[in-house]
Amino acid sequence: MRRFVPPPGCPAHAAGAGAMPLEGPRFHTEPASLYREMRRQYGPVVPVSLPGDVPAWLVIGYREMARVTGDPVLFPRDSGLWNQWERLPEDWPLRPMVNVPLPSIYYTVGEEHQRHLRMVEPALEAVSPFELRRHTEQLSDRLIDEFCATGEADLTAGFAKPLPALVLGRLLGIPDSRSALLVSSLTELCDGGPGALEAYQTFSGLMGELLAAKRARPGADITSRMLAHPEPFSDEEYILDLQSITAAGHLPTADWIGNSIRLMLTDDRFSASLGGGRHSVGEAMNEVLWEDTPTQILAGRWAARDCQLGGCRIGAGDMLLLGLGAANGDPEVHDATDERAGGLRNGNSAHFSFSHGEFQCPFPAREIAEVIARTAIEVLLDRLPDIDLAVPVASLTRRPSAFLRGMTDLPVTFTPTPAAGGHP
Repeated sequence: MRRFVPPPGCPAHAAGAGAMPLEGPRFHTEPASLYREMRRQYGPVVPVSLPGDVPAWLVIGYREMARVTGDPVLFPRDSGLWNQWERLPEDWPLRPMVNVPLPSIYYTVGEEHQRHLRMVEPALEAVSPFELRRHTEQLSDRLIDEFCATGEADLTAGFAKPLPALVLGRLLGIPDSRSALLVSSLTELCDGGPGALEAYQTFSGLMGELLAAKRARPGADITSRMLAHPEPFSDEEYILDLQSITAAGHLPTADWIGNSIRLMLTDDRFSASLGGGRHSVGEAMNEVLWEDTPTQILAGRWAARDCQLGGCRIGAGDMLLLGLGAANGDPEVHDATDERAGGLRNGNSAHFSFSHGEFQCPFPAREIAEVIARTAIEVLLDRLPDIDLAVPVASLTRRPSAFLRGMTDLPVTFTPTPAAGGHP
């Protein structure tokens, strides 16, 4: 029986009236048990408070997640509907995550969103999987060559984090000579430290530079294909879409790589992959999307009118945060103790790790991320077959965030090996 009773007439519940603060170490140290407790206390929809006692709802039920993401009319991705804008200070820490509506594929809704999709999706679909794998192999070898002779490395900073940005840079048409700047700006931006604003300006400048270069000299790349699309777009729209593609593809893919490697190094079910078995790589990656998904919470959706969800009264303009990781673990649709499958999903990909519905991650973008992640892990295991953790499993730490789940570092040891060389 639910203990929390929502106060009537209160948009998204008054902060402090039983709402759970969306912060604290348990979101990154033991999220599964925390979500179980939330489910017992509140049910599938949880009243939460954001910094500054800003109220919102966290959707953690699988069926409720399907309803919210599958109904863009009742629950549109239109932050302009939010009933809390007037009370937010300009320096509210989560403002960049929500932001005001911008003319990009990430923020637009309705026909305007479809217009951006019509440009971006074909440009992504045209990426050759063979070319993508070749780029990933070359760049993986290049990164591994920087540490393979030492016998030790931090696979987060030295491999998983820079690789997706390097590969995406090539796909977009960014010269390798500018790729280091792309990696550093994205890394600083994602870390959210004092240099984040300057990093964002650098990142935006790179996208503007790329746009100008491809206008002058088109090539076989995503940017050139976007520019060749017949519908008109402004420079701001092109730049914002390029930023969305790059930022959305960088950190989640980096964390997918890191979380999968961590699983394979710490879980006996995947030990065969360390001896070169290929099937376990894909299984580990799928298991991560269910149990350890890089994007834990996504903002968001906003109620277009008063409604009911999961037994809760949702007010018009309330924010709904998508608890993707929590919904994946909903016991009503998944029993993690199913020993018949060894706890694995056996190819089941009905998770919410790429969201769902009209605003889900475009399918070609998912394919690109999967090829990058799988190829990276395969190259790493080929090059360093005896790789092992350099520290006890219990000492591994996660990024301190309720929204994103990735390794802060992943120290490993291995037998030193010569650099492969011969890569661009």
